[in-house]
Amino acid sequence: MKRPAARLPAYALFAALLAAAGLPIYIHAPKFYVDEYGVSLAALGSVLFALRLLDVVQDPALGWLAQRLRAQRAAAVAGAGAVMALAMLGLFAVPAPVAPVLWFALMLTLVFSSFSFLTICFYAQGVAKADMLPGAGHLTLARWRETGALLGVCVASVAPLLLGLALERPFAGLAVGFAILALWAITAMRGEWRAAGPPMASGFGTVLRDQQARRLLLIALVNAAPVAVTSTLFLFYVELALDARGWEGPLLLLFFLAAAAAAPIWGMLAERFGARQVLLFAMTLGIVAFGGALLLGPGDVMLFALVCLASGAVLGADLTLLPAMFATRMAQIAPSAAEGFGLWSFVSKLTLAFAAAALLPALERAGLQTGAGDSSDTSISLLIWFYAGVPCALKLLAIALLASTNDVEKL
Repeated sequence: MKRPAARLPAYALFAALLAAAGLPIYIHAPKFYVDEYGVSLAALGSVLFALRLLDVVQDPALGWLAQRLRAQRAAAVAGAGAVMALAMLGLFAVPAPVAPVLWFALMLTLVFSSFSFLTICFYAQGVAKADMLPGAGHLTLARWRETGALLGVCVASVAPLLLGLALERPFAGLAVGFAILALWAITAMRGEWRAAGPPMASGFGTVLRDQQARRLLLIALVNAAPVAVTSTLFLFYVELALDARGWEGPLLLLFFLAAAAAAPIWGMLAERFGARQVLLFAMTLGIVAFGGALLLGPGDVMLFALVCLASGAVLGADLTLLPAMFATRMAQIAPSAAEGFGLWSFVSKLTLAFAAAALLPALERAGLQTGAGDSSDTSISLLIWFYAGVPCALKLLAIALLASTNDVEKL
């Protein structure tokens, strides 16, 4: 019989799959549809906002469904993974057979619905897995899981740019590569879904009635917002504010590699000094590191590389420690965890609705244009403040919430 820790690389691989279908899609898909089909930023922002409204109902419902399908979770995961891979091919590899904005909406609905279901199943399974590990099991699993996720983000973020050197249709190559990764990851995890133990009653009420769980969900909501904003605007900031077209790939790779390299270190520090204290330090450092982006302009690529390096390292703490704290609490109050991570998925993605619905249309109204268009000075200034100023303000609010939450000290 294999030791529980022997299967941890499979968790890293599955996390990489999910990560490749998350932030990179928000980074690449809107700009791909702007450049390929001429879809307006306002239209794309409206679609992304509508998808997040769907999540208002969908993510908690998917948490309920994941709990009900617990005994058949391996088959359910395989089915959802197949849908996600096919939808990714439709999004990037298949020419839109209907109006591009409608095709964008349909394919993203399938991608993100499958992504949500798989994420909920995966993190719920992680609660059971962590209890089988020695020592601080949730932090140990988080180090493997989030390092894998960040490496997945690295590859998916830069893949279209690298594939563009060899392929005429790099995004089609990305979609094919994603489908292969999906098959590999689902196969690697196939034996893990049966290890979750007997069904246990929980439900949304159990999670929402718990003061610590509610506070962690609120912190997750506010703390995810800066990442949502910067992910949505990153390509526009590099191209228009820094006038550095072609540097998007290397800068993204630097950012996420820094996060992947730092994630295990943050986990080890949390085991020694406590997750809350380490996370507070990292979040404060993040404001100092990322605030520098407010002061940059055309040609400041090397200075922005330093910002990417420092802020990426801090992101490793955000993505590792907060989910581990929530998983620890779920193990205490709702060990089946599916509904809890349904709520977690919902609050995490709700921030992307804010970024898509509020920022993209505002920038378009201010005169921001991509490609050959000339953007107004006002729109460029607004882009810089949206990209760097808004995240810093939101991070300050997250710090205040975590600092005032003394009852999560032991998580």
